[in-house]
Amino acid sequence: LCNDAQVRAAQAIGDPMEAALLVLAAKSGFNWEALRERYPRIAEIPFDATHKFMASFHLDGDQVRVFVKGAPDVLIDQCKYWRAREGTAPLDETTRQSLHAANEALAAKGLRVLAAASCRLSANDFDPTGDLLRYLDELRFEGLVGLMDPPRAEAYEAIGLCHRAGIAVKIITGDQKLTAAVIAHELGISGDVISSTELDSLNDSELAQRIDNIGIFARATPEQKVRIVRALKAHNHVVAMTGDGVNDAPALKNADIGIAMGITGTDVTKEAATMVLTDDNFATIVRAVEEGRSIYDNIVKFVRFQLSTNIGAILTVFTAPFLGLPLPFSPIQLLWVNIIMDGPPAMALGVDPSRPSVMDEPPRATDERILTLRRLGNLAAYGATMMVGTLGILLWSLQTRTEQQALTLAFTTFVLFQVFNAFNARADIGSAFNRTFFRNYVLWLALAGVVGMQLLVVYWPPAQGAFNTTALTMTDWGLAALVASSVLILEELRKVLQRMFQRH
Repeated sequence: LCNDAQVRAAQAIGDPMEAALLVLAAKSGFNWEALRERYPRIAEIPFDATHKFMASFHLDGDQVRVFVKGAPDVLIDQCKYWRAREGTAPLDETTRQSLHAANEALAAKGLRVLAAASCRLSANDFDPTGDLLRYLDELRFEGLVGLMDPPRAEAYEAIGLCHRAGIAVKIITGDQKLTAAVIAHELGISGDVISSTELDSLNDSELAQRIDNIGIFARATPEQKVRIVRALKAHNHVVAMTGDGVNDAPALKNADIGIAMGITGTDVTKEAATMVLTDDNFATIVRAVEEGRSIYDNIVKFVRFQLSTNIGAILTVFTAPFLGLPLPFSPIQLLWVNIIMDGPPAMALGVDPSRPSVMDEPPRATDERILTLRRLGNLAAYGATMMVGTLGILLWSLQTRTEQQALTLAFTTFVLFQVFNAFNARADIGSAFNRTFFRNYVLWLALAGVVGMQLLVVYWPPAQGAFNTTALTMTDWGLAALVASSVLILEELRKVLQRMFQRH
């Protein structure tokens, strides 16, 4: 009766915990629908995080029957009587301690424990519009019920992935301290366990000092959730907060990313949130983090590829006259490189699959630039390699070939540099030769297209006239590919040496 859920055709409507209680009642032989008709509800005290229980008042002839369910640690201390085997008996201190011990025994199994209590009132003395809390002075303790609410199977792996990715997972729950600690241990979440009472005893400064060491917050109130979020933000953490109830809305609003549950979440919570989780699954949040990191990675890949090409072209064109060499590229050839040759591979890098190590790295700083000094140094090195390779092959071939042949070979070498450089752009940190090497079919298609179009420019007579090129031999192509591959080989060698120095 003290329950707002419904069960229709094996489908739970409302709070899952309340629905589980209806199923328990039905299995015990109670027809809860008939009982609701027989004892109509005339008033109620909704569950509140402050008093931690729900009470409903039902008319029964000339009496009002009161049913209460809520936190065991609250109701056990609030009751005056208990249901003994021989009937109603005063709740003495010894029995009270026994009930607390029974509650702790259930909580130690990771069960969500609820206490039930009741009392009877005279209908003539009852005022449904008055202060309903005053009618709860003569409560009789009825019993405890333990509900199993295990985490989803995928949550274990998701939390492990968070730990690898440098993401701290904290539990803020309405469960009692012991239950929360057991579930957290199951999930691999470490840290201190703190109750709402203990949290109240800490001022904001003390909470901020301890916040990184606390893993579980039990019986947290809406105000305390906001304090927790603010304390984490004070430590420069980016805070993502999940919630489903109206009471979670203030904390979601204060978090950097407020995440509302799409299935169980209230409209108020969804309005306050930054995003809505349609399947109510924590693992989906972790997948979203991985996807977000991959998108950021791909933006970096795009920028690195485009800039390194431009740096290489600028250095090559700028340096050639100082070496007494003809300009290696005509204006139309530069346009060809920047628009046709670079465009498809750069776009293909935007759909590159996640790196194997994308979730093995700590979160980046919110103020981190895409072009860090390290990345700019790498881009300058790629550009310098392209310049040296292109001008070197131009200088060498001018001694053995006509100028048009030498310029065509230099132009082709620079185009092939972009093919190999695309693999450098894919791997900012680890080796380019990882398990995703062959997985981006779009990139391979784009690179094949680049080589195919360059073949047209070199061998198709109308294109030869437009681009001022001439046919190359197979030896020329092999030489161009060998020189162009140096940009990838040197970068892989640098990464190997860097890993060796880091180990020592």
